[in-house]
Amino acid sequence: MTTLIKLEILRTLRNKKFMFFSVIYPPALYLIVAGAADRKPIPGTGLSTGLYYMVSMAAFGAMTAVLLGNSERIAKERQAGWVRQLRLTALPGRGYVAAKIAAAATVSLPSILVVLGVAAVVKDVRLEPWQWGAIAAGTWLGSFVFAALGVAIGYLATGDAVRPISMLVYFALAFLGGLWMPMTLLPQWVQNVSEWLPTHAYTALGTAVEGGSAPHAKDMAILLGYGLLFAGAAAWLYRKDTRKA
Repeated sequence: MTTLIKLEILRTLRNKKFMFFSVIYPPALYLIVAGAADRKPIPGTGLSTGLYYMVSMAAFGAMTAVLLGNSERIAKERQAGWVRQLRLTALPGRGYVAAKIAAAATVSLPSILVVLGVAAVVKDVRLEPWQWGAIAAGTWLGSFVFAALGVAIGYLATGDAVRPISMLVYFALAFLGGLWMPMTLLPQWVQNVSEWLPTHAYTALGTAVEGGSAPHAKDMAILLGYGLLFAGAAAWLYRKDTRKA
């Protein structure tokens, strides 16, 4: 399984589309969104624009890498018969799923670090060393939740349908979770929905640390719950796909 994880990581890093959308695009978008108002406080958050969007764009880049990349790759591999070929080897079924999640989460790390680096160097964001480490670690660990969701979508959709389905889920979670716009600027009903979404809990890990406190237990519980749900769905869909073969 270790060999498969290494191969998955190398293959993903050689993908130019991945490099753009998950590593280059998020920090570029951060610079555009933060703009000249990076020190302007956002109502209801206690954070400047630069601080708030640093966390949200790091999460956005990580989610791009693990959700979109994972779902499309798995669906196309199923369509091409590669997954069926792997079942003829000694690799256990859970090994393939675990390898996909681990590889996707690993390649999400560059996106997170680049956004944090741009914020520090270009936007002059200043935090304590423990805050930088906690934000990077929390954002990376949280990306495993969306990696599992990507695996589930990859087994749910066909090669032709996977892109529109994954894009719909991706954009809905990004918008409703507050990755593109602070939730305090959106209608109350959107805020009520967002409070229970994994993307909101995901970014809340970093924004809590930026404010100098530990992540809230509620957000951690929501993220963990979704992680178990998505991982369980991925395992069930994998077994269902195996019975079809």
